[in-house]
Amino acid sequence: MIRISVPIDVNAVAVSASAAFALATPLRVEDVVVAAVIEALGSRAPQDKRERAVRRTLERLNAGDFVVEIDGRHYDDGNAVVVCAGTASLRFFARRAYTRAA
Repeated sequence: MIRISVPIDVNAVAVSASAAFALATPLRVEDVVVAAVIEALGSRAPQDKRERAVRRTLERLNAGDFVVEIDGRHYDDGNAVVVCAGTASLRFFARRAYTRAA
């Protein structure tokens, strides 16, 4: 499980004058996945490695190789919108079983 911190969309709060956006932030699933990949690699990972990992993960998500669970809900579309508050917990699930090579 990967946990990421969810930023508050200050612009949405100011434009809508609604405190609801201060409590929960709507984000695209792709943006949450990118944040999770960067969190998993750590801040000391080289920039090119982060870019490759993000690109490959988004390609596999869009190809349907796996689904991502964000705060208990499953998403298979990177353009879907998820509403998160504070922190988000992510888990990745493969759509097919993989066998280990001997």
